[in-house]
Parts: sequence; C-alpha cells; structure tokens
Amino acid sequence: MTNDAITVRFFARLREELETEEMTIESRPGLTAGDVLSELASRGDRWAQLQGDQPVMIAINQAMAKPGSAVQAGDELAFFPPVTGG
Repeated sequence: MTNDAITVRFFARLREELETEEMTIESRPGLTAGDVLSELASRGDRWAQLQGDQPVMIAINQAMAKPGSAVQAGDELAFFPPVTGG
C-alpha cells in the first residue's frame, strides 16, 4: 500500500457477494466513509447493494464509524453487514 492509499475491506456476506475481500483507493482531502460507499455503489450490479435496503456497518481503523466520518491516507476502512443474533 502506498502512503496516499486507503485500504477498503469487506466482511461476511459483503465479501462473498462482492467477490472481493480488499481493495485500495486513493485518498483525497475531505473524503468520508460515505463518499467511498457511494462511489463503490455507483459501480452498479452487485455493488449497488452497498446503498440498498440493508444497512452497511462502517469501521475505520477497527473503530465503529458513521458515513460522515473522515478517512485519510493510511486508514483501513471496513464495510460489513449488521450483526444479527438470536
């Protein structure tokens, strides 16, 4: 990973359905987790589910985050489905 990159990771059903575990994207000033989510969802097809009916949980550097949370170079941004249990 280069210094100007953000690592994006996908977990559980998202990893399976998107057929990818990890990717890197270039950082830019003012970028938020929600921006990344929107940009990935705009790829269409299976990626559109990132902004579909089912919520996606967000973590930045292994801490829970919100769509408005800033991401910067060197961060690890993770997306995963909400945990359900019984």
